[in-house]
Amino acid sequence: ALELKGLAQPLEACEVEWSALPARGGRGTELFVLGALEASRDGQPLALGGRRQRVLLASLLVHADEVVSTDRLIEQVWSGTPPPRALPRLRSRLSRLRGILGPGDTPALVSRPPGYVLRLGPDELDARRFERLARDGRAALARGEAQVAADTLRAALALWRGPAYAEVTDRPFARPEVARLEELRLAALEDRVQADLDLGHHQALVGELEALVVRHPIRERLWGQLMVALYRAGRQAEALGAYDRAREV
Repeated sequence: ALELKGLAQPLEACEVEWSALPARGGRGTELFVLGALEASRDGQPLALGGRRQRVLLASLLVHADEVVSTDRLIEQVWSGTPPPRALPRLRSRLSRLRGILGPGDTPALVSRPPGYVLRLGPDELDARRFERLARDGRAALARGEAQVAADTLRAALALWRGPAYAEVTDRPFARPEVARLEELRLAALEDRVQADLDLGHHQALVGELEALVVRHPIRERLWGQLMVALYRAGRQAEALGAYDRAREV
């Protein structure tokens, strides 16, 4: 059996799926989609309005920095059954959204034929911050900098407060982006587990990994990490049992 290194710091007994609040940086306007749709300016929450207003913002955020036609926005906001005078109603909602976002170069809602584009800066959307941190964490892991990787990936995962675009996950326009972000989240979680394994936190990871393979039974990498954690913790028989369970999935 391999010697189990001492733990440098306590770890969670199981995966903490979601953070409670958005990580507000406190500067300018920030938008949050890793959970319920929220926004803040200078650290203070912004009122986004009713459901259709929020769907409109979600649609523009899914396609951030891309022109979305007015026809497409009408289709997405009213789920294919637009009301009479839908275009004036849409423009009224867009005007209110401009007021919510406030002045500045970004975020900025700009008219561009045949529709509108929501321009964003690199750090104004939590999903973009998550992707940058996840990339940085993976790069640190590849360089063998396990502690840097673990810290960076924890910071990335802490940005999640719930399912991405939680209020519109049932809308066809959001489904591909929701699925893409969830795959990135799980990959970042697996990278963070690997960093902790590289740091010698084998025993502390077992409970978390047991819970993870129940939640995500077809993630082969998680099963492999569970087997490694058990083996390195001196629990070889349980590692073989995990192998047998994985084969049955």
